[in-house]
Amino acid sequence: MKAKLDNSLSSLTTPEYDWRAAGLPYYAYNFYLKNRFGGRIQKVSIDAGFTCPNVDGTVAIGGCTFCDNRSFSPSRRIPRQDILDQINYGISCIKRRYTKCKKYIAYFQPATNTYAPVERLEPLYRTALSHPEIVGMAIGTRPDCVPDDVLALLDSIGQETFLSVEYGMQTMHDRSLEWMNRGHDHQSMIDAMQRSDGLSFEICAHVILGLPGESHEDMIATAREVARLGVDSVKLHNLYAVKRTALADQVEAGEVELMQRDDYVRTVVDVLELLPPHMIVERISGDAPPDYFVGPEWCLNKPSVKIAIEEEFERRQTFQGAKYQSE
Repeated sequence: MKAKLDNSLSSLTTPEYDWRAAGLPYYAYNFYLKNRFGGRIQKVSIDAGFTCPNVDGTVAIGGCTFCDNRSFSPSRRIPRQDILDQINYGISCIKRRYTKCKKYIAYFQPATNTYAPVERLEPLYRTALSHPEIVGMAIGTRPDCVPDDVLALLDSIGQETFLSVEYGMQTMHDRSLEWMNRGHDHQSMIDAMQRSDGLSFEICAHVILGLPGESHEDMIATAREVARLGVDSVKLHNLYAVKRTALADQVEAGEVELMQRDDYVRTVVDVLELLPPHMIVERISGDAPPDYFVGPEWCLNKPSVKIAIEEEFERRQTFQGAKYQSE
């Protein structure tokens, strides 16, 4: 199953999307965006003021064990402005680093950005898309928070512009979802994928590697499930701890041991070998601002992690999809 825009990438048969010919070991997100839009594209983080059902008591309280939204999203670290002001501020910050960037994706990032009635959601989405430098939208959410009327709204928007909906899958193992106080099981992800099938937006799955109690075989099983589900893109990152979270307390108490860099690098390559070559890889590691960060220290140096992953691909003489088997 796969949700696709009619005009989006469907294979690697066209030369401009042949990432292997470009010398890449995996289908990198920046490569995809550059070819999709004809130049550099950056995401602008937007905080629309949402919460989550495992925060407000609908399915749980306290939120995810690892979560402090301020560490994940720049927009949660500044006083919240209206949507267009946030976009203007975000663009001004991005332009200082990427001077040639002219196009942006509005990224509804922190919390669960479909967790509201469509009457509230649509004006927020439409406002973001009205900005003249915005060429598409990405929406971070949970697979248990996309009722049919919300999917219908997303389908409508996806017929008009580029849209990526990011489902927080995290893992296929229910015991791990329970550990992180997620408030849903893996069947919710399967259900969301089934109901999203054929709609006019791309789907990105978030996956965490190094969850407590998960073996290498468990992580490989999640990789195979991501491939089977047929998402369009994937975000991978290691489990890391930030301050003022339950996970930080568990790490400090010695109850949770965070994944070491060498293990993570090998596991990422193992995972990517199993994913189909047409699946876009939006992220291969994660980090947090130093003021919020607990560990592991190695993930703060993302360029070094990226180089190590590329070197592991080279050492093995392998690439994304090398061990992929379609059903």
